[in-house]
Amino acid sequence: MARTSPFHPRTSALSSSFAWKEWAGYAAVSTFDSHSESEYFAIRSTAGLLDVTPLYKLDVMGPDAATLLARVWTRDISKIGVGRVVYSAMCDERGHLLDDGTIARLGKDHFRCTSSEPWYAWMLRHARGMDVSIEDTTDQIAALALQGPRAREILKAVVEFDMDRMRFFRARKTTLNGIPLHISRTGYTGDLGYELWVESDRALDLWDALMAAGAPHGMVPIGLDALDVSRIEAGFVLQGVDYISARRCMIESRKSTPDDAGLGWTVDLDRAPFVGQAAIRSERERGSEWDLVGLEISWPEIDALYSSYGLPPHLAPVACRSAVPVYDGDGVQVGQATSTTWSPTCKRYLALAQIRRPHHELGGKLKIEHTVEFERKTVTATVVERPFFDPPRKRSTPGAKSQEVAQ
Repeated sequence: MARTSPFHPRTSALSSSFAWKEWAGYAAVSTFDSHSESEYFAIRSTAGLLDVTPLYKLDVMGPDAATLLARVWTRDISKIGVGRVVYSAMCDERGHLLDDGTIARLGKDHFRCTSSEPWYAWMLRHARGMDVSIEDTTDQIAALALQGPRAREILKAVVEFDMDRMRFFRARKTTLNGIPLHISRTGYTGDLGYELWVESDRALDLWDALMAAGAPHGMVPIGLDALDVSRIEAGFVLQGVDYISARRCMIESRKSTPDDAGLGWTVDLDRAPFVGQAAIRSERERGSEWDLVGLEISWPEIDALYSSYGLPPHLAPVACRSAVPVYDGDGVQVGQATSTTWSPTCKRYLALAQIRRPHHELGGKLKIEHTVEFERKTVTATVVERPFFDPPRKRSTPGAKSQEVAQ
């Protein structure tokens, strides 16, 4: 039986769709109404509030906390300052991806890691001999993601700290209507957004305060279906969909390195040893086999394909996570699209895809499988830049000092 988050008394009362998914053992709302369209547009035009409590959370503390985290994550965590957040990947000894997530430095010797899967035992294994404590705080810390162009204005009305000064990928301790919490300027929608981390016994107080503050701005609660569309537009990979954790792979060919999964930029290679470093360096010397790319699927060809059957174009009303083959011009399979969606904002049919090199080059013309009336056909898919959607407001900081760079 799925567990319920501390916000469940509020989210269950508001969900008229009765549509739920299992997320890390928790019951999570798929969509509050009969369709996720209004929730998606709230993310892009006003603001949406999402329960992200199911994220696994580890608090790592002690004099050697930074050393431990620099050993198990591909970014050099020891170099980040207090109040900074970084996104990183975690690999096994062979350089294969285990997970990705964020690491926030909440104090000199206090870090909080979030991830898709639990890694308490993995951390403990690599902490032998270190002066460090590791605590799984998943059930102790409730979390909400407030995402959208009005998010900052909503928080300004209720947060003690001047939100105009909070820069991208920063975190700080503050209060919201008297509720102690941490706020990080992070999210999974590719828009202006914040995540709020609070003790579970204050979760309902936080929900009620944000719903009241957000009402004048058109904020609505959102579910996972709307999030899925927005994260594809933002070009964000999803563990278990766009790559499979090496811990779960039954066969070697399903495992991915950071470069294979489009996460090579998270690797600080030339530094003190970390798990998977030698294998990643060796791969880069010989060249990786795969890359994760953005694809734009030809809408005129989709339209013509359906017209040939006397039908109007039809796409799934939500993002698709079913892998679809991708071919080169000679009909040889060169990869698979792992996440696909129609983008209401970009007005384009988009996909994230794992493609064999050298077919990953920008501007390359490939073919993607599309089924109409039970017949498998192909249409053109062009390799394009990702993210597909990257608004300036995501990083802008109105109150930053002139000599500072919002990052």
